[in-house]
Amino acid sequence: MLNFHLTDDQLSLRERARQFAVAHVLPVAWYYDEKDEIPVKVLDKAMDAGFMNADIPAAYGGQGVGLLEAALVTEEMAAACPGIATSIFDSSLGLEPLILSDNEALKKKIFARVLLEGSRVSFATSEPTMGSDVSGIRCEARDAGDHYLLTGTKYWITNGGVSHFMSVFATVDPKAGHAGIGAFLVDMQCHGITVGKPIPKMGQRCSNTVGVHFNQVKVPKTQVLAEPGQGFALAMKTFARTRPIIGAFAVGAARSAMEFALDYAKKRRAFGSPLSDFQAIQFKLAEMYQKVETARLLTWKAAWKADQGQDPTIDASIAKFYATEAAWEVVDEAMQILGGYGYTKMFPVEKLMRDIRLLRIYEGTSEIQRLIVSGWLLSSYKPAMPPLEDLPLHREVDPETSPDQTAWRCRVCGYVHYGEAPPEVCPTCFFPVAAFKNG
Repeated sequence: MLNFHLTDDQLSLRERARQFAVAHVLPVAWYYDEKDEIPVKVLDKAMDAGFMNADIPAAYGGQGVGLLEAALVTEEMAAACPGIATSIFDSSLGLEPLILSDNEALKKKIFARVLLEGSRVSFATSEPTMGSDVSGIRCEARDAGDHYLLTGTKYWITNGGVSHFMSVFATVDPKAGHAGIGAFLVDMQCHGITVGKPIPKMGQRCSNTVGVHFNQVKVPKTQVLAEPGQGFALAMKTFARTRPIIGAFAVGAARSAMEFALDYAKKRRAFGSPLSDFQAIQFKLAEMYQKVETARLLTWKAAWKADQGQDPTIDASIAKFYATEAAWEVVDEAMQILGGYGYTKMFPVEKLMRDIRLLRIYEGTSEIQRLIVSGWLLSSYKPAMPPLEDLPLHREVDPETSPDQTAWRCRVCGYVHYGEAPPEVCPTCFFPVAAFKNG
């Protein structure tokens, strides 16, 4: 049986996250957006409240919450500020490769520090000349005996300037593609690390995004998350578990925009009536709500599937590209309803629009998600219907009363011929007799 009811614990968690977002995130969002600065104090408060790093497994002293719970929290944070929500969630993204790795000793060491010291962890695959093509990694990891030496630059690193550890994907051989990639947990206090200036962005200005350069940074082999050749698979497993949360970012921002538009439509008057009295506005609001609800269900499904130990890859891709594109449509309509006010910095919709545009780009562009889904459809999807050429033939007479009647289908155009033998040439598409199949 399907069950769409959240548990009492999940409802309580969502309510706590909502109260936190309204009390601590919303009031500072525009201030830090204008400053183009990450509100580290808000991250610390989120840590203290149990909203950061909550996915550390219970076996290591953590809360061990699932992806569905993470989606609930993220939606609430993103409704207040998608940028701050990104910064809060990013530590989970950075920790996910460690959670998925087989390095038990490292897990015990790092999880303990994160829980006791409030350490933040960032995630680094992208580089200045490489984003979606993870196999194109150039940052090099040279084997130096009991350690690796990292040399190269990582780019677009969320929280890179305020993190204590970083999950870094690098290659032992740039020419080897997937086969050369490994993953390493790097202490950001190591000698040879240079953190660049914050990258100026259109939106998500409340999150820290930097480039990080490694100059022969020594990483002990005890801090290997995935051996060379296994790093690409670890990155893909990580994304399959974190992409549903990008859907939750989109749901939160879209819901917020819809609520602002709903409030404005009820109060703003035009031609003697509230905007909400006009059918054109009612239709917009209905479609906005439909997209928010659909995106949330797809996000929850992907998160639930991951929590059940099933492969969430396809569901995660669908949730990410549907929810992020739907969010753009919802926010765009919200701006249309608010009219000129929506276009100003005095109202929140323009910030939401700037913030959510990134969602269709990071952690795999919408185009990459379509490639993943279409690739699965073309190679692994199991149809319930038979192939077109094997469809039961439409007969001119009842097959039960004339069971011996022979029919032939043209596999090119679908024309059906009745008789002991097929025609020499199809009378509709003119393909020869070899195109016909006995039905």
